[in-house]
Amino acid sequence: MQPFRSYMRIGGLAVFGGAYTLASSACGTNPFAIDWQSSPDTAIVYSLSLPELNLPTAYDLVFVRQVLIQNAGATGTWDFALDNRGNGLALLPPGVFGITSTAQITSLGSGLRFEDVTRAPTDTTLYVSDEPVMMELGNVYALRTHRRAGAGPFSETCFFYAKLEPLVIDVENGILTFVFDRNPFCSDPDLVPKDN
Repeated sequence: MQPFRSYMRIGGLAVFGGAYTLASSACGTNPFAIDWQSSPDTAIVYSLSLPELNLPTAYDLVFVRQVLIQNAGATGTWDFALDNRGNGLALLPPGVFGITSTAQITSLGSGLRFEDVTRAPTDTTLYVSDEPVMMELGNVYALRTHRRAGAGPFSETCFFYAKLEPLVIDVENGILTFVFDRNPFCSDPDLVPKDN
């Protein structure tokens, strides 16, 4: 009776192992992986220099929304504000206003297409956190967002990577229209899904 039980255990393990191997090879992917899709979107922000009130002058890439800031130092729950600087428009990370934040921006240079930017730099020395970053048409920018509690897919505290390209830079009216996309996973610099 004892040998029979041993054979049953071994046989059960062999069947389970074979079924797992077959399922794994059939799918060719991690069954616990969570897929995401690129979903570029456009948004508009207005310059802090405009006299009009109640205009969204900043953007929060963590929760993907415009932010109205009357006083830039009042909150750090945004990733960049817009302002007129010299003869152009610039993105201002919270650090410009003395706000402690992980939000940072870097220019990836001209000649790149938005869809060709597949990964954000992970070297934080390449990013700007306390200086204005001038907007230029034909340039793509990588961003590292502020750190936010409960923002991750499992409610963890984290930051995200994103990319942004200006579509319309209206200096006279203080308006920036841009396209952006963000990786939904914490601290993951890939800006397109792995299978793309």
